[in-house]
Amino acid sequence: MLTHKGTQTIYTDRLILRKFRHEDAEPMFYNWASDSDVCRYITWPAHEDIEVTKSVIEKVIGGYEAETTYNWAMELKKLGEPIGSISVVMIGENSGWCEIGYCMGKKYWNKGIMSEALSAVMDFLFNKVGFHRIQARHDTDNPASGKVMQKCGMQFEGIMKEATLQKSGRHGDLAMYGIINPAGRQD
Repeated sequence: MLTHKGTQTIYTDRLILRKFRHEDAEPMFYNWASDSDVCRYITWPAHEDIEVTKSVIEKVIGGYEAETTYNWAMELKKLGEPIGSISVVMIGENSGWCEIGYCMGKKYWNKGIMSEALSAVMDFLFNKVGFHRIQARHDTDNPASGKVMQKCGMQFEGIMKEATLQKSGRHGDLAMYGIINPAGRQD
């Protein structure tokens, strides 16, 4: 049984994972949301102006009223502003699973930051909320995302053929990864 807690602040060595605030619009826009390289393999397009970012943040903040909302701004402690986001994008309430999505500014790629964030969020979702399974998927043209998942203990489960429509208009394949809560494993 899940015990929803909503988006709680999580601290790691380098990050503060916290709720978005209105003043995050400018760093979100400039650090990742307006970058077409960052947005290439995710479900939403790069923001064309800061008004789009402000609108997105407004919706995210409104969603915090629900305890089933898990959407964190990834604030780099030494910078004092968000450099990316990580969230639960789907929940299978009855069977106790969730899917995580994430993105981060490219100047922070390949530094272990996303793995740090994902590990902390997985720990929270398993140990505080009680999810049985956590999954994530990535476009097969973006293998770096799969490396993050593997580094955090997720196992490759297979390819979903032509399951995503890429921004180019081409259907792409998705690689699925998952992990079962070690504390609740029923082997």
